[in-house]
Amino acid sequence: MSSPNGPASGLPVRMPRPRQPGRHRRPEPLAAPEGAPALVLAVPGTPGAAARSLAEEVMSIARSELPGLDAQIGYVEGDDAEFPSLRSVLAQAAERRAARHEQAVAAGVGAKAPDGPVAVVVPLLAGPDSALLRQIRQAVMDSRVAAELTDVLGPHPLLAEALHVRLSEAGLARADRARLFTVATAADGIILASVGGEEAVQAAGITGMLLAARLAVPVMAAALDQEGSIAAVAEQLRSSGSQQLALAPYLIGPEIDARLIEAAAEEAACPAAEALGPYPAIGKLAMARYTTALGIAPQQPQGAPTH
Repeated sequence: MSSPNGPASGLPVRMPRPRQPGRHRRPEPLAAPEGAPALVLAVPGTPGAAARSLAEEVMSIARSELPGLDAQIGYVEGDDAEFPSLRSVLAQAAERRAARHEQAVAAGVGAKAPDGPVAVVVPLLAGPDSALLRQIRQAVMDSRVAAELTDVLGPHPLLAEALHVRLSEAGLARADRARLFTVATAADGIILASVGGEEAVQAAGITGMLLAARLAVPVMAAALDQEGSIAAVAEQLRSSGSQQLALAPYLIGPEIDARLIEAAAEEAACPAAEALGPYPAIGKLAMARYTTALGIAPQQPQGAPTH
């Protein structure tokens, strides 16, 4: 039996969950604005099945972050239907936008002529590589399309998280410092391998500091494309007391021949983890570059807390 004020039996009453105020509120999901530019992922390196699979997975993650997104993949060295070039993908994006405008006018919608960039080009690069970025910039210019080119994906705490995961998958680092177990093969010194010369080494060093904080071991960046850089950093780590080294590629994958990573690991006489690949953070960071360029994101994706 109940009363106007609630059940008389003392049974618990299920109340609606209050909406959390302030910074603890769950953010409203974003959606791509109508007529938003395309996101074009610029994939460096020689096109191939592995690069395409990786790029498609990254774009799938990006699309899940922003429903309604027009997301395309352009290959810096592509030249056919299977691996379309960045230049042709941008030209097609411009054609699609013009066609949509013509359809709207024909339907009497009274749509105004589109303005702003046709596309936002996001390089699939963890760090700066002047030679590859020059290729991407040239392809954008050759397309004669109004496109905005963003920065590379790093440095960022999420990339330090991805590096940690790849090392732990290879048995070269503890998955979680808070757990009371050890990994017999865990490295006590990490070589963070980048490409792009000294500028890339400096940028990788920022993410390296975040990785060092996660693992509580020294991390030093070195250049795969500078002769002697890997060996010199390996010697420096060993001379400072590290005995079990590991090489962590600060690379997504397609931008370099995988054999260079193997050769670097041999040079340093240590095992290597896999490249970052299609780790979920890569897609989130690509989306963050896009939304930041358009001013439709409140903030960059947050890094996971350090264990």
